[in-house]
Amino acid sequence: MPELNIPVGVSDFREIRQNGYYYIDKSGLIRELLKNTATKVTLITRPRRFGKTLSMSMLENFFDIRKDSRAWFEGLEIARDSELCQAWMNQWPTVFFSLKDIDGLNFESAYGQLKAQISELYKKYAYLLEYDAIDPDDKQNFLDLKAGRAGEVQVSRALSLLLRIMEAYYQKPVILLLDEYDVPVAKASSNGYYEQMLEVIKTMMSTALKDNSCLRFAVITGCLKIAKESIFTGTNNLVSDTIGTSGLNEYFGFTQKDVDRLLEDAGANSQAENIKVWYDGYRFGNFEVYCPWDVMNYLRDFQQNPEARPVSYWKNTSDNAIIRSFIDYAGGAITKKLETLLSGGYILQHIDENLTYDYLHSSEDNLWSVLYLTGYLTGLREEELPGVVPDGMTALRIPNEEIREIFETTIRKWFDDSAKTWNRKDLFASIWQGDSEAATEEINKLLRRTISYHDYREDFYHAFLAGIFTGAGYAVESNKEHGEGRSDIVVSDYTDGWVAIFEIKYSDSPEELETDCEKAIRQMDERMYAVEYEEQYPAERILCYGISFFKKRCLVKKKA
Repeated sequence: MPELNIPVGVSDFREIRQNGYYYIDKSGLIRELLKNTATKVTLITRPRRFGKTLSMSMLENFFDIRKDSRAWFEGLEIARDSELCQAWMNQWPTVFFSLKDIDGLNFESAYGQLKAQISELYKKYAYLLEYDAIDPDDKQNFLDLKAGRAGEVQVSRALSLLLRIMEAYYQKPVILLLDEYDVPVAKASSNGYYEQMLEVIKTMMSTALKDNSCLRFAVITGCLKIAKESIFTGTNNLVSDTIGTSGLNEYFGFTQKDVDRLLEDAGANSQAENIKVWYDGYRFGNFEVYCPWDVMNYLRDFQQNPEARPVSYWKNTSDNAIIRSFIDYAGGAITKKLETLLSGGYILQHIDENLTYDYLHSSEDNLWSVLYLTGYLTGLREEELPGVVPDGMTALRIPNEEIREIFETTIRKWFDDSAKTWNRKDLFASIWQGDSEAATEEINKLLRRTISYHDYREDFYHAFLAGIFTGAGYAVESNKEHGEGRSDIVVSDYTDGWVAIFEIKYSDSPEELETDCEKAIRQMDERMYAVEYEEQYPAERILCYGISFFKKRCLVKKKA
C-alpha cells in the first residue's frame, strides 16, 4: 500500500506544500474569484470541516506581496495561467485574519480573546511603524492595538486602520481575507452577550468594507450568511456564495473525481463504497461532495490499520449542540419529521439563508434552515424526487451514515435525559405489582413521546426500556448472562428486594404482538433466566415479563 503523507488538522497551505503533504488541488478557486474583479466583497458560507481556512491560507500565500510563493504553486492548476500569475501572484498587500478562536462564556472573556487576536495580527505588521509618513495618531493607535491596550472603539476599527496604513505604505489597495467571521456572534448568542459582540463585529465589518478606497477586494468565510441588515449594513457590492446558490461548488469539499484519485494514490480503492456511504452526500449547488476532514482522517487511519472501519470524525470535533437545542425547542412538533429523516426519507421545508443568530430559535423553519446550512441536512436533486417541490420549499435528507449516527446519538442522549424528568411513578408501581395491563398502558404513553430510529429495530426498544429505569434509583443490567441464556434487561430494586427480568421481541405487525409476547415468556422459561435470583429473592419477588413492540405500540405480559 502506498504511504501518502496525509495532513490532518493542517490548514496552512505553505506548510502542506513545503513539506510535501498530500494536497487536493483547489487552486482554481483563485481564477474563479478573479473573474470579476469589480466584486468588492465575496462572502463564502460552508459547514465546518470543508476546507474554508485552508483555502483562505492558499489565497493569502498567492496574493501576499511579502511572500515569494512560486514554488508552493508549482504543478498546480493556477500555475498554468502565467498571465494571471504575473499580474496577481505576490503582487498585493494582503491581510489574513481569522476569528475562529474568539470564544468565551461572557463578553469580557470573548472580547479579551478578540483583543489578543488583533494584537497578534498587528505584531505581524510591526514593520509598518517604520513608515515615515504615518500619521502620529494612527501610529499611537497602532501601538495600542499591538500592545493589547486599545479601547473598544480602536478595536472595532482595527481592520480599517491596518488597511489604511498598508495602502499608504505600498501605494496599492489591500486584499482582506477574513476567516470564520460569524464565530464570535455565534458564541455570543449561545452565551447571552449577543448584542454586545454584534456591535463590535458590525462596526469592524462596516469600517473595513463599506466604501473603503484602501480595499482591493475582500473574501469572507463563515458557516451562516448573517442577514445583511444585521452585520453587513451599508456594505455595497457584496456577493454571497452559499451551499444553496453556489458558483464555487467544487472548491470546498472533495468531488467524486477528487476522491477517486485519492483512493487510487492511496491504494485504497477497496474502501470506495465505505467512504461514499459514510462521508459523501453533501450537495453544494449542483455538486455532490464529500467532507474532506472525514475522508483524510479515515485514509490516515486505514494506512495505519487496513482493518479500520469508518467512524464519525466530525462528531469528535464538536458537541453538535445545534441538534440537541433543536430537539429541546421543537419537541413533539418535529418527532414525525425526524423519524422520516432517520428512516432514510426526506422532508419538505422552507429554507432561509439570511438569518440572525438571535432569532435562530424563533421558529421551527429557522432551525431546519440552520441544520441545512451547517451540514447536518442536505438538499435532494429534483430528479431524485417523485414529484415537483412546491415553490419556496427544499427537499431535505440526512447526507450520510456519519450524520445519521450523530442524530441517533443525540436523540438517545435526549431521551435518557428527558426520561428522568417524566412521571414514571405509575409505571414503576405497575411493574412491581405485577400488573401487566397497567404496565402496557404506561409504556405506550412513553413510546408516543419518543423519537424512533433504525426502523424500530430491537436495539431501539432495548435502549428505550433501559433508559426508563436508568437514573430512577434502580440497578439496570443489559444482556446479562443468566441460566442458559442472556436476558435483555434486568432491573433490581435492592431497597425493597424485588427484581424484574425483561425479554424483548420486535413484532412485524400489530397482530403478532400477542404471539411474540408468549414467545418471550417461553424463552425465559426454557433458558432459566430467573434461576440465578432464586437464592437472593423469594419466588414471588422475581417478576419475569415478556414485552413485544410494533413501532409505537407495545404489549406487556407477566410470566405466571
